[in-house]
Amino acid sequence: MIQRIQSLWLLLAAACAFASFKFPYYSGTNAKGITAYELNATENFLLMLTTTAIGVLALFTIFLFKNRTLQLRLCVLGIVLEALLIYLYYRQVQLFVPGQGTYSLTAILHSIIVLAFVLAARGINKDSKIVKDSDRLR
Repeated sequence: MIQRIQSLWLLLAAACAFASFKFPYYSGTNAKGITAYELNATENFLLMLTTTAIGVLALFTIFLFKNRTLQLRLCVLGIVLEALLIYLYYRQVQLFVPGQGTYSLTAILHSIIVLAFVLAARGINKDSKIVKDSDRLR
């Protein structure tokens, strides 16, 4: 299970998702005038729910190594959820005063999550091809 490369990619996706609870995505002055306001996954219920779903989905997908088709579908679902999460962050950043904030370096975590899901899906496809080839040789 852990010796498969896609399990490591999924573990990386889960770690990055849960790390986004602690580290800020954007910091600046919000529309209410509060300076040094940091936006992370705990600032909004929808952000928190989506981030938790992505992390749990990545961990759950690791243990479905016997059902590769479902594992692949869950990877695609993870990519879609992450795209939704990036959109939700974009909408939250629009609530800040324009020009008075910066994206944090840890905002790249969400790009890493998408990349990890894509690489995990690629590994799952390789496993499926290996199984099909071995079945054909029998």
